[in-house]
Amino acid sequence: MNLAAERRAIVEHAPRLAALTPGRTGNCSVRSGDAFAVTPTGVPYDSFDAEDVPLVGVDGERRGGGMKPSSEVPMHAAIYRREDVGAIVHTHSPWTTSLAIAGEDLPPIHYMIVAVGKRVPIAEYARYGTAELAENVVEAMRAAEASAAILRSHGLVVTGPDLPTAIENTVHVESLARMYLTARGAGFEPTELTDEELEAVLEAFEDYGQ
Repeated sequence: MNLAAERRAIVEHAPRLAALTPGRTGNCSVRSGDAFAVTPTGVPYDSFDAEDVPLVGVDGERRGGGMKPSSEVPMHAAIYRREDVGAIVHTHSPWTTSLAIAGEDLPPIHYMIVAVGKRVPIAEYARYGTAELAENVVEAMRAAEASAAILRSHGLVVTGPDLPTAIENTVHVESLARMYLTARGAGFEPTELTDEELEAVLEAFEDYGQ
């Protein structure tokens, strides 16, 4: 098992986490079959090569790589066992984490929320690095029919078909959280799009782009 393309994707895209999360607190992974490549723990996002990138089975067992994997491997592994996704991004991005410490979800205050669902739900708290945390994330995403979840008192998880999409959608969620909290901080109560309005956006997005 080599997962060469997945390891290269981690090396290429992991540095983008530096703009989303403080210090070295974020992590990401890319899946292929019954295994995934994941960022190593406790190192700068631009300081490792493809051969350093840890490989882990969806059973949670380490399968290779020159460095130790992220402490959130149990969450990544459990999500991959339960959800048909190709990549996962986890950050402590400040605006979304502000919602996390307030114990609030992100409502549909802008049409771009449909990139991850009709709202970003709040997942119940569990200690980082535990299977319980992953179960809470999956439960929250399934209940809301979303591909992202805010982890109470913790941060954000976004899943996607591939790593570039998952990172892009992480940026979308963080931007929307900033808009939402800025409006509230200015004394406004943001209006929410209706389900009908969101469905219209989803329909329009079917023909979006090239």
